Amino acid sequence: MLWNEPFSSRILVDTLARGQSLIGDWSGSRMHNHEHNTYTYLKISMDWLIEGMTAFEGDIYYVSLWAAVKETWTKHCDKAEFFSSENVKVFESINMDTNDMWLMMRKAYKYAFDKYRDQYNWFFLARPTTFAIIENLKYFLLKKDPSQPFYLGHTIKSGDLEYVGMEGGIVLSIESMKRLNSLLNIPEKCPEQGGMIWKISEDKQLAVCLKYAGVFAENAEDADGKDVFNTKSVGLSIKEAMTYHPNQVVEGCCSDMAVTFNGLTPNQMHVMMYGVYRLRAFGHIFNDALVFLPPNGSDND
Repeated sequence: MLWNEPFSSRILVDTLARGQSLIGDWSGSRMHNHEHNTYTYLKISMDWLIEGMTAFEGDIYYVSLWAAVKETWTKHCDKAEFFSSENVKVFESINMDTNDMWLMMRKAYKYAFDKYRDQYNWFFLARPTTFAIIENLKYFLLKKDPSQPFYLGHTIKSGDLEYVGMEGGIVLSIESMKRLNSLLNIPEKCPEQGGMIWKISEDKQLAVCLKYAGVFAENAEDADGKDVFNTKSVGLSIKEAMTYHPNQVVEGCCSDMAVTFNGLTPNQMHVMMYGVYRLRAFGHIFNDALVFLPPNGSDND
């Protein structure tokens, strides 16, 4: 889910259908192109659902932000739906009838589980300021078992509670979704309001419910131990690397297989789209063994 501060809230849902084909080239290196006719098909049962929220209510910035999200990386998703606190025809949103972020998250998960539980194995949520490289997310999940009770992203420690923070995005397995769904109607284990003097963030409230269900957080890292769910933008990450790793700015910045970056403006969304999917260095050969096919009818780049 994509979140922001409350005015009117929005959620975006993105999915990869079961049986989605991957194209594999097991013969060695190849140029990065779209000629797939010589490759072997590998069927997998790996699916996702991306959901998101943001504040709108007449704010032109949030309108442009959601427009950028819709026009850029979500084109690489198999399914996209918006959830909102009101009807928003331009995004064909599903009205959740609440501005409370935790209530919206609960309702969105309930809706997603009821509608898509037989079609998808993975559920991904992120803020509307987040840019996601969907192919890297699919690749990262290839070796993960969706029948296991876990969820992953960028983990944070808060006392005895370890949880996945919203800033980097959150991925739940279908087993986690099943267990969460079973607790949504048990107030003592997964309360709507928490029953606390102070209000905690929706990602912490989600973690509390999941912990009761035996679902625990996992930090997502690449083979070198670098986070792949980033809570900052590329620009800020590079700036920090220039300060703390001046001799290894690029290497010290981010994982080569990064899945998300957060804190982007609408303009930066389009810059990321160009850099990730359009810009090519002539003469460089890509050795990817798999190619993730776009959904039928997709207009992705």
